[in-house]
Amino acid sequence: MASLRALECLVAVADSGSITQAALLLHSSQPAVSHQLASLERETRTVLLRREARGVKLTPAGRAAVADARRAIEAAASAVRSARAVGQVAAGVLRLACAQSLTVPLLAGVVRQWHRRYPEVAITLRESTAMNEALGLVESDEVDVAVLTAPSAGRFTITAVAEEEIVLAAPVGHSLAGQEAVRLEDLEGVPLVHFAPDNGLSTWLDQSFARAGVHPETVMRTSVTAAAPQLAAAGLGVAVCPVSAVGLGFPGAVRPFSPRWVRQLVAVTSAEPDPLVARFIGDLRAHGMRVPRGVRTQLAQDGPPAGTARPSS
Repeated sequence: MASLRALECLVAVADSGSITQAALLLHSSQPAVSHQLASLERETRTVLLRREARGVKLTPAGRAAVADARRAIEAAASAVRSARAVGQVAAGVLRLACAQSLTVPLLAGVVRQWHRRYPEVAITLRESTAMNEALGLVESDEVDVAVLTAPSAGRFTITAVAEEEIVLAAPVGHSLAGQEAVRLEDLEGVPLVHFAPDNGLSTWLDQSFARAGVHPETVMRTSVTAAAPQLAAAGLGVAVCPVSAVGLGFPGAVRPFSPRWVRQLVAVTSAEPDPLVARFIGDLRAHGMRVPRGVRTQLAQDGPPAGTARPSS
């Protein structure tokens, strides 16, 4: 295959009409340029230029080759510019995967900042309720980074970005809504809006209940994380969910657990993050989890009565 240097020599000769001038343009020697041109003619198996008294002229084959040579040189330069821009976080494509409930409270603010600061970076997002599915996207190189709860698998690079509280969502007036904090034991026999098996929270919560020896009564299941607290607020039972699932203007009561129950949120990559991904992960850590003010107030030990949701700060 023809080398990029040989193509540069052909274009320089075409532009200057002289091997000597081409060598000057390329900061090379005349014998070196002649060697590259001879190599290119061997590769093409045809004569590309003719030496004349006043310089050199391209043959029809040479003129045809020059057009493609210019495109090849520009493509190579473009590849270098693109790689440099990504390395400097000025351009590129950033492919994200995220646990469904984390899109708005954790990712949205950072993505909005990036649209403003780095308009040449295209961001794509795939949401998931199953950790294994999101990890599979990272492993198959379909996404650059996945934002999830901490996985147990050790084959990935894991970077902590935030902590998230697990809370109880209940209808206003529910007996558990009157407590400042709820113990896991308080859930024994309580009607529960649970998660469907295709949502990773289902197995995780079942394991947590089993370790505590608690047996809530599942009254219905939902695959959508944010739907569980809304169904609870509608009077179908209580829901145990990440605080990210409780949205602005939530009509029910939100209570913390005692002791406080938190889970770690992480950015998962297949290897050490490149500069583009590393910058995004750093911004996630700086941004943190955004919780509506009314929910934060309810979770505070000295907060006002349940159901007094306020605008998000």
